[in-house]
Amino acid sequence: MIRDIVFHPDPFLRTPCRPITENPTALARDLLDTMYAAPGRGLAAPQIGVDARIFVTDVGWKDGVPDPRVFVNPEIVASEGRQVNTEGCLSIPDTPRRIARPAAVTLAFDGALSRREEVFEGFAAACICHELDHLDGVLILDHPEVA
Repeated sequence: MIRDIVFHPDPFLRTPCRPITENPTALARDLLDTMYAAPGRGLAAPQIGVDARIFVTDVGWKDGVPDPRVFVNPEIVASEGRQVNTEGCLSIPDTPRRIARPAAVTLAFDGALSRREEVFEGFAAACICHELDHLDGVLILDHPEVA
């Protein structure tokens, strides 16, 4: 189901989210449906008004290589390098910002059967950092813009 997106300056976007303790399948589907309809490459639960530590990404679908991913109770456990990208945000339309992020991150998250870790690089790493920020109440406006 496509949900309404919460827009800045709604204070809900500044609230850190609670861990998920129940099955997130329906919420994950709604996040993916809403992200594709927006159309974006990532979307976090607070962006649809839900207090839950979950986000979705699909960094390749606009290039014809779909790879929908769901991350429950995510946490960056390691990072390295630095990259600068221009980032947009579905909750802050028409406000792109050049932001520095790690070039690679190791993300721990709840998988289907257990907690797992996976390494992401390049644009995928930046997207994960962006969406994880949303779960902590941080927006792209809070990062210094890189010239």
